[in-house]
Amino acid sequence: MRTIDRYIARQFLFNIVLLHVVLFTFVIVIDFSLNFDEFVEIAQKTPAPDGQPPSVVRTGLLAGALALDLWWPRLIQLFNYLLGVMMVGAMGFTCAQMVKHREFVAMLASGQSLTRIARPILIVGLGLTLLQGINREFVVPNLAELLTRTKEEAGQRRLAAGARMLTSDAKGRLLYARSFDLQEGTIDGFWMWERDADGLLKSRISAKSARWREGSWVLIDGRVEDRPERGKNVSSAPRPVTGIETDVSPTVLKLRRYEGYRHNLSTMQVSAMLADYRAEPVPPAKRIMELERIRWGRLATMAGNLLSLLICMPFFLLREPGSMIKQSIKCAPVALIAQVGGVLGAEMTIPGLPPQLSVFIPVMVLLPAAVVSMTSVKS
Repeated sequence: MRTIDRYIARQFLFNIVLLHVVLFTFVIVIDFSLNFDEFVEIAQKTPAPDGQPPSVVRTGLLAGALALDLWWPRLIQLFNYLLGVMMVGAMGFTCAQMVKHREFVAMLASGQSLTRIARPILIVGLGLTLLQGINREFVVPNLAELLTRTKEEAGQRRLAAGARMLTSDAKGRLLYARSFDLQEGTIDGFWMWERDADGLLKSRISAKSARWREGSWVLIDGRVEDRPERGKNVSSAPRPVTGIETDVSPTVLKLRRYEGYRHNLSTMQVSAMLADYRAEPVPPAKRIMELERIRWGRLATMAGNLLSLLICMPFFLLREPGSMIKQSIKCAPVALIAQVGGVLGAEMTIPGLPPQLSVFIPVMVLLPAAVVSMTSVKS
């Protein structure tokens, strides 16, 4: 990499880091100021190690620590969502600094083309997109449970045990848990009702507790009771049962209890859930489409970020020094449409198109726009 490439790449990367630091600091400060009373109340309820009443200084420091503990995993997730916007903004700042110091003029005088500037910016953009993929596949899934915490759960490192959850599986059976620990994959107070085609009760399965193991719930003191046949009042004697195979795993319970949890799973986890759903006698089409959209939408979003960067770059590649504020005003709506369109396109359902194709509709629109935009640069 030549000196000019290293210089542009360093400036571009520095501006991206600076924008993230400023934005993340702003987010934490605003949230802490708006919810200061709640964080202080939580800090006051936290017992001191020496058993003494909490002092004002300790309460303030603990409140700030709780806010940081709540937000640091969210900032890692926020990096994935804002990377596209940050790259466009950092590119604008980088080009504005070079225009201000007449560095574009010097490059043109030395026989360099303005499109030459795009190469180091695009290389850094590809590297950051790769980092985004690594973050999404390996870092965020390990923090998924921390991302579902509320302010009251700040400082905790695992999902709190839940109570009283009623849900259904792919076979139409109702599963009720009196209390459960999603981290350990255990249920205390397990009930499952099997229903016929008319929705009427066929049998009831109950157990003192259950533990998830290799695709099924292993029951402790489990038994099954059949519903008496119509016209008969005598029911059959309960029979012991040791396990129940169902698609309602601890991960599925997490998805249904915590909104948005499925977006924090890795692609391998999503693919495993898809395989389980498709293996069912009656595959749940709605859930399969949603997971497919999540899996392929990640690739579409990353491609859209790079294409948005290329579309917006010509606004700042000027042969002669000019007003960067004016160019930023022109670029802002284009960048907004490209970014929002890419995100919405990856999330929306288009009737008649499979999710594997519909999520790439924004990419198909942005690709020719990027080609036209870059070829329009006058260098």
